[in-house]
Amino acid sequence: MNRLTLILGGARSGKSRFAMEHGKTSGVSKYYIATAQALDAEMIRRIKEHRRQRPSDWTTIEEPLNLSEALQSVQGKADIAVIDCLTLWLSNLLIKTNGDEKKMEAEIDRFIRVATRLDLSVVAVSNEVGLGIVPADPMSRLFRDMAGILHQRFAEACHEVYWMTAGIAVKIKGDRNADIANRVG
Repeated sequence: MNRLTLILGGARSGKSRFAMEHGKTSGVSKYYIATAQALDAEMIRRIKEHRRQRPSDWTTIEEPLNLSEALQSVQGKADIAVIDCLTLWLSNLLIKTNGDEKKMEAEIDRFIRVATRLDLSVVAVSNEVGLGIVPADPMSRLFRDMAGILHQRFAEACHEVYWMTAGIAVKIKGDRNADIANRVG
């Protein structure tokens, strides 16, 4: 069954932990699609920590750019795929396309088309980057704007959207009664 969930929030708000908890009861076959690249010491450390925290019953795919293909590759193999995270994927796209908005939007649309057509649950984690100050340089402003576009388009397709703050998940889209019925039933 196709079910799309978006988990938004700031840095260290508990998004990844919540996504993994969200996926614990979502079937037997679980995939984790990681979009980070180990380009510096800090990211190497963060990736190692995420790997360490991930339960052993999850299969991991590390794919920084070809998210649609990675998602398609789990069709028929997975009950759920957690994508962590969309904003890292977007920053990888920004660099790959040299800030070409049309190419980035085409990739965003392709990802959403793929996600909505698969027979599995997709839980995507993403950082909300548009709440702070206006970035000083054009590339950072483009990233912020494209993240807003990605979030709006994906959230529209999603069945559920959560906002994370201080480790607390607040459901901002989805039928609360259906959510409670699914947990009880």
